[in-house]
Amino acid sequence: MIRLADIIQTFEAGFLQQYTGQLLAGQRNALSAIRSCRSAMSPKMQAECSDCAHQIRVPHSCGHRSCPHCQAHESQRWIERQVEKLVPGDYFLITFTLPAELRPLALNNQQAIYPLILQCAWDTIHSFSQNDKALQGTPGAVAVLHTHSRALDYHPHTHLVVPAAAIDSKRRLWRTKKAKYLFDHKALAKVFRAKMLDGIRQAGLGLPRRYPEKWVVDCKNVGTGEKALVYLGRYLYRGVIPEKNILRCENDQVTYRYQNSKTKKIERRTVSGVAFLRMILQHVLPKGFRRARNFGFLHPNSKRQIKLLQLLLNRIPDPVWVEPKKRPTLCCPCCGGEMKIVRTGIKPGYDRFTMAEGAG
Repeated sequence: MIRLADIIQTFEAGFLQQYTGQLLAGQRNALSAIRSCRSAMSPKMQAECSDCAHQIRVPHSCGHRSCPHCQAHESQRWIERQVEKLVPGDYFLITFTLPAELRPLALNNQQAIYPLILQCAWDTIHSFSQNDKALQGTPGAVAVLHTHSRALDYHPHTHLVVPAAAIDSKRRLWRTKKAKYLFDHKALAKVFRAKMLDGIRQAGLGLPRRYPEKWVVDCKNVGTGEKALVYLGRYLYRGVIPEKNILRCENDQVTYRYQNSKTKKIERRTVSGVAFLRMILQHVLPKGFRRARNFGFLHPNSKRQIKLLQLLLNRIPDPVWVEPKKRPTLCCPCCGGEMKIVRTGIKPGYDRFTMAEGAG
């Protein structure tokens, strides 16, 4: 397996020479963090065995959300929290896609466009639910923004996992809908388009001269919703490409594989090392931006309401998902006992104590 950190070390100099004036601060931070993650360059933490008192020092992980090695535990916890909120009924995965003509605008104005995509998608679903004869209320949604296609091209879109249900807060009613399609995808696309264009104008951003009249919104039934949430959760914190999909790094080129979303076949793509780093970094999100959000009755402020609904509807969450999973533990190389962290932030090379040496 080829590590992304090794690719960065190989091509970073050439990449910075070509793109240094175009990089955002967050992209520079991501480049530095992934390069030094769990390496000799990263700070160390000192661990001590609770059984034999043996001590070792291990490198810190970078903790960056774009790093393929970090935050797998956080991804699992996010999935667990969302599954705890599942309610009875059919769930739908609705995908709102920004057309190609507006993608350069989004790439150059991420702070403004990314929140706008999420908000406009939710506002569209909310308005349709309010006007739907079967629902007539406020829906709930779990929304996740993605900026890449499976081939790693820039392709901003947002997924919403939406139950076919709504709450009428005025009459205190819970309404559900049984249908093959939650809402008409063409009508969703028209409303989403109007809201996005209006939001872009209000933000003071200039629209391109030409953009399509017809936008793309996909709406499909995903059963109870669990599989859709697991699918979205796996992409939250692991970066845009698993390192197992990086096949070769040679002759100043990188070859990686991906699954074609249309044919479902595994395809390979070869690009220069500098272009590969550019593709990776263009998907680094702005600092502080939350790519996963909950709306409506699935908002974090509605925890009591969800618990009450589950009780009244006789829907008790699966204990497997509710039980919090512990973080992976560090095992002692001498006796196999559990090791505890006793000190962190030790600078590389400090007092010549190496990772493999023991102090106890």
